[in-house]
Amino acid sequence: MKRFIPATGLMIFLLILWEVAVRLLALPEYLLPLPSTILGRAIEIHASLLVHAGYTAIEAGLGFVCGALLGMGLAGLFVRYQMLETSVYPYAIALKSVPIVAIAPLLVVWMGNGMAPKVVVAAIISFFPVVVNSVKGLRSIDPEAYDLFDSMSASRRQIFLKLRVPSALPYVFAALRISSTLAVIGAIVGEFSGADRGLGFFITVSAHRLETVDMFVGILMSSLLGIGYFYLVSFIEHRVVSWRREALTEEL
Repeated sequence: MKRFIPATGLMIFLLILWEVAVRLLALPEYLLPLPSTILGRAIEIHASLLVHAGYTAIEAGLGFVCGALLGMGLAGLFVRYQMLETSVYPYAIALKSVPIVAIAPLLVVWMGNGMAPKVVVAAIISFFPVVVNSVKGLRSIDPEAYDLFDSMSASRRQIFLKLRVPSALPYVFAALRISSTLAVIGAIVGEFSGADRGLGFFITVSAHRLETVDMFVGILMSSLLGIGYFYLVSFIEHRVVSWRREALTEEL
């Protein structure tokens, strides 16, 4: 509760400030709607909004899982085979450098207007942080622990599974928290390029109709979806890396 109270208090303060400022300045609704109006509209269309959000959540979730698995798998190969890292890593950087808004339309052309291109976009955008942090984590092992494993004639597989992987988990989960929110962005960007449902589709249609309130509703739901994925990964980390939390507690 101590972690959530300051953020909640700040959010309430900003919403009140927003509401008061719009009323005092008499801003038109199409320019900047009231928070109360946005909330009322979200409640009014909650049924269809949840359908769009659910579709985007599936796309982002699948893309996030695919990107995370690919990133962790490549990281393991990079650590094991230095030549592979030297060969492939520059292409991973090049893929990251290409604007995702330029890739999404191509994927829609190649894969159609269904779910597949959105999942691929979400996977691409969530892949890079995972592979970078995983490589760093797999290599950040304690030299004394490595010497202990080596003195006991541990195999490479044992060193990898019982030393490198546990040491890398904090780095991996730090990347997964970031990638989970990026996956939502990727799915929505993919929907901007062509879709018949989803939050990106909802926001695009609202923009074409100049329905500013609905645009804010879609943006709000997108933010909530990203926050939900972030805290879901944090919850899993809390369970999986419990040994690290206990060690930090003992140090404090």
